[in-house]
Amino acid sequence: MTTELLKVNNLKQYFPIKGGIFGRRVNDVKAVDDVSFAVKPGETLSIVGESGCGKSTTGRAILRLDEPTSGEVTFQGKDLLSLSKSEMRKMRKDLQIIFQDPYASINPRQTVRQVLNEAMEIQNVLPKNKREDRMLELMETVGLGAHQLDRFPHEFSGGQRQRIGIARALSVDPKLIICDESVSALDVSIQAQVLNLLKKLQKELDLTYLFIAHDLGVVRHISDRVLVMYLGKVVEIGDKKSLFDNPKHPYTKTLLSAIPVPDPTKKKEQIILKGDVPSPINPPSGCRFHTRCPFATDKCIEEVPDLRTSPEHMVDGHQAACHYIEEIESGEMKPNY
Repeated sequence: MTTELLKVNNLKQYFPIKGGIFGRRVNDVKAVDDVSFAVKPGETLSIVGESGCGKSTTGRAILRLDEPTSGEVTFQGKDLLSLSKSEMRKMRKDLQIIFQDPYASINPRQTVRQVLNEAMEIQNVLPKNKREDRMLELMETVGLGAHQLDRFPHEFSGGQRQRIGIARALSVDPKLIICDESVSALDVSIQAQVLNLLKKLQKELDLTYLFIAHDLGVVRHISDRVLVMYLGKVVEIGDKKSLFDNPKHPYTKTLLSAIPVPDPTKKKEQIILKGDVPSPINPPSGCRFHTRCPFATDKCIEEVPDLRTSPEHMVDGHQAACHYIEEIESGEMKPNY
């Protein structure tokens, strides 16, 4: 059995809210609340959900860009949360991130050469005399030319800047790359190019991706497994095919119903949710989705559902956090739209 490259257990990320004249902590924004999952070597696990569900915060907490409140993050058997800052800095050679906005994440005063050289120098991956060749190789790998090494970020298009971000991440030979909405700011045609590049690099360099996105079309294209989040909690996780073909959680069904079908003759019923996403400062009791769920009962208000597998209807590893998976599947429970 393949061992996990990354294992996350009961991860919590709370941001304090301070108030009053003394600036005391009065409450917390519960951005990520008890999230657990694992990523195997060479696979792509995608985290999806609407804005504010805690996807990007989860990625940042794993890398300790924001210090997690509690939980365990184990990478190749090492507990990342117990490492000192200098030890963590060394570990970042294996853990890289591609940010959403390539213009904000690249220093506008540095040329591409300086950006790539800085990454290699900090991690000390190559001797100075070999860095030039590595830069040329990286530029070619991400589809840019050697003549563009001495240009500044503003001289590139959005898609080209994202390729520079990918080249920077690859420059230190990482094992895991967290792609934080890495194509959401790009045009659709450029998105396809960058996604195809990421898939190609994964095969060639044996990379593992944690892919954070809200576009389910993109997720379907690149993922092996998909994890769905709602208001800081995992509501469903499973193999891509199983989750897209046979979603179990009412929230996942809603998300998938919003994907447009490129066929005008096919009619698809879109599920419209009532109300807005509750505040992560005071999330609802029980199942966090109960305030908007068409199947919610008193049990959903009182009890937090476990992430579980329904033996009859799910393939191995497909889990959902819902009290009524079987009843909804069999049609015993009807939605109150």
